[in-house]
Amino acid sequence: MMPALPIHADYPAGTILSPAGVPVTAESFPTAYEGASMSDRLSDFGLSSIGPSGNASSISSLRKRARTLERNDPSAKKGIDSYVSNLVGTDISPLWDSIDNEEQRDEIQELWDDSQQEADYYGVSDFYGTQEIICRSMVRDGEGLGRFHHVHPDAGLLVPLQVQVIEGDHLDAGYNDISPEGNEIRYGIEWKGGRRYKYWLYRDHPGEMFLTGTDLTRVGVPAGDVSHVFRPLRAGQARGISWLSPILVMLHDINQYNDFEIQRKKAASLFGGFIYKDNQIDHNRTRNPVVGGKETSFTSGTQTVKVGGATFPILTGNDRISFSQPGDVGNNYLAFMKTEFRLIAAGLGITYEQLTGDLEGVNYTSLRAGLIEFRRLCETIILRTLVFQYCRPYINRWIPAAILNGSLKTVSISEYLQNKRKFHRVSWHPHGWDFVDPVKDRIAEKMDIRNGINTRGNVISRRGRNIYRVDKGQESDRKNARDRGLVYDSDPGQTNDSGAMQKIEEKIILDAATTE
Repeated sequence: MMPALPIHADYPAGTILSPAGVPVTAESFPTAYEGASMSDRLSDFGLSSIGPSGNASSISSLRKRARTLERNDPSAKKGIDSYVSNLVGTDISPLWDSIDNEEQRDEIQELWDDSQQEADYYGVSDFYGTQEIICRSMVRDGEGLGRFHHVHPDAGLLVPLQVQVIEGDHLDAGYNDISPEGNEIRYGIEWKGGRRYKYWLYRDHPGEMFLTGTDLTRVGVPAGDVSHVFRPLRAGQARGISWLSPILVMLHDINQYNDFEIQRKKAASLFGGFIYKDNQIDHNRTRNPVVGGKETSFTSGTQTVKVGGATFPILTGNDRISFSQPGDVGNNYLAFMKTEFRLIAAGLGITYEQLTGDLEGVNYTSLRAGLIEFRRLCETIILRTLVFQYCRPYINRWIPAAILNGSLKTVSISEYLQNKRKFHRVSWHPHGWDFVDPVKDRIAEKMDIRNGINTRGNVISRRGRNIYRVDKGQESDRKNARDRGLVYDSDPGQTNDSGAMQKIEEKIILDAATTE
């Protein structure tokens, strides 16, 4: 049994002493990890035990500052724009490729293409436009909300469903209470059985000012009617944090540094030099004296001569002219700024070239390596966040709404109820990225297809296109060309890679010509 450690009367009650009579502290016990050390080097650095949602009180401040940077800082705006253009592009579109019935598949796809133009509750965009707005809110503010509205059939919509995109300000992170049903409300969200049950949303945006007044009453909206889009970084996280949070301070400091440097240069350019005179300057003269043919003036008690855009204050002393030699930032400015912007780009998760547009010294290999890493991150966010939290909930409401409304003629209600999974099995395809090297990338895709490593369908979907429509377009183009007696090397059935006629097709064409 381990003996009890001694306690000395000279120390406060509860103080444990070592056998040497020295108080025992956490620093007294050695650790195998330097990062866990309690020495002066680290002290209490990073020892906060805050939970995954304990930073909810910071959401509002971070959101406001991120919006300020987007409005006024070109680097912040460029970084946000880069994420939005790569995550959404023109669209993240659905494809019902698991439905074997071609007639059903084509009708569903056509109905979606038509009805998604009516999906925006505000009527200022289509469904793909709401994707862009919700994505921008997620990056800048940390989160965005989509509220689903089942519209009355008499509204005249092809599918009576719309989504209303609202900002996270409607969901007060500081609202903690007990709901009328007796459930706990945390960060504006009502929880029941450990799950999201309701969202308590302000009717109006708390930052808007209306002539009739702002309605800040809260409305409890069922969680199933709300799409809460944010990227969770910790298990159990309830609210999203602005993606700019790691770089807010750095961007602010860089902006101030640049402003001070610009002001310093402006101030330095105001003075060309100084004129020293032996005689005293009479500040009481009513007219401006002339020095060297230049009329002078008095500013704050100092006589100055203006030459071009510069001024030469006249000072007492020996007769001489001293030209201004303001200090310069030196040759380290560019290197310093590049280093700072590389850190900012890393904190935001994009490449330095995307953040600044600076392509100096970039070659194909380095550019491609950076883009591959960034695009892998984008694919993860697209599928795990945007599709799962926003696109999937909407389409899961859109399908039954379309069928129950009678908008689909090839799918009966009974067939849908018997096999819901078939109609809800939707694959989402983001807008394809441009090639870094078009020739090399296309050759690589062709090799993968010919070697059986990939399929045409996968390659086409990665370009953001629909394989069924591509094939229909190809079929139509080839039929039209053959009907008109045209031969293009885009048709491998007629020509090979070098453009030479395929032998069997050449014989058919010659036989047809001989018959005519």
